[in-house]
Amino acid sequence: MNIELRHLRYFIAVAEAGNLSRAAQKLFIAQPPLSVQIRQLEEAMGTALFVRHPKGVHLTEAGEALLPEARAVAERVAGLRAWIAGATPTRRLSLGFVPSAGSTVLPQLLATLRADDPSLQFELREMISSEQMDALASGLIDLGVARADTRHPRITTLARMLDPFCVAVPAATRAPRGSTADLRDYAEADFVAFTRHRGPAYFDQAIHLCAQAGFSPRIRYEASTVHGVLDLVGAGLGVALVPASCVLLAAPRVRLRPLGLTQKSAVLTLLGRKVAGSPPLLGEGALQRAAALLDGLRERTAAKLGQ
Repeated sequence: MNIELRHLRYFIAVAEAGNLSRAAQKLFIAQPPLSVQIRQLEEAMGTALFVRHPKGVHLTEAGEALLPEARAVAERVAGLRAWIAGATPTRRLSLGFVPSAGSTVLPQLLATLRADDPSLQFELREMISSEQMDALASGLIDLGVARADTRHPRITTLARMLDPFCVAVPAATRAPRGSTADLRDYAEADFVAFTRHRGPAYFDQAIHLCAQAGFSPRIRYEASTVHGVLDLVGAGLGVALVPASCVLLAAPRVRLRPLGLTQKSAVLTLLGRKVAGSPPLLGEGALQRAAALLDGLRERTAAKLGQ
């Protein structure tokens, strides 16, 4: 049996929906014909692409390997249609990012990636780091900006920088510029926290640092964005633990003080997916510029902190 474009389109829809019924509704077809098309594709590939379970389906290892390739074929066909119609073909790139990097690294990263291909179109998804790992491995996103390292066999670190936590305090707080803070000095302070469900690893790392210092933080306020956290600190409502790169944000009523301790796990990484036998998603020039971007971000952060 020949594999046709519709087989790949249906396969992508089921993989994204995780459920045959929802995929059928999205495709405006009945579920039985959709099941037949998926079975035909599996027969043509000589392996199962989905594991069925009571609540839906999830990809097998073969399905996870096929998904990014199926997307690439579908996008290439869409580009050909645009070319035939006289339009400039576009390339799409799906990128996940942690909320705390949305205002610091993301805008410059998009500009850097588009430098090689001005027609590049982005699909952006705000996701916590663990969600990015799953989405990268299954082909739902192409790149991730995460606050985590990875040893996943299908994910690679393309660029990396240390971005340790600092204490954000109201600007009126007196301390020599560049001096390190002892977190124990804030044991009795009110804390402003980043909402846990929006960044559980971020939240847990902050709690862990306080526990290392011998206390449990008294969290009085929460905000769903880094800007919101800094605004509440600037209003004098408490102190907060935030990544050092937040010093690059416009927060005139807030000062960031580095912590005098080593934080090896406090990183900002650009992650990509390993696809055996396929050309790399980014060219060598784009990779070098992305790495240089993170290096520049680290240097500007250090300069602003007075280190």
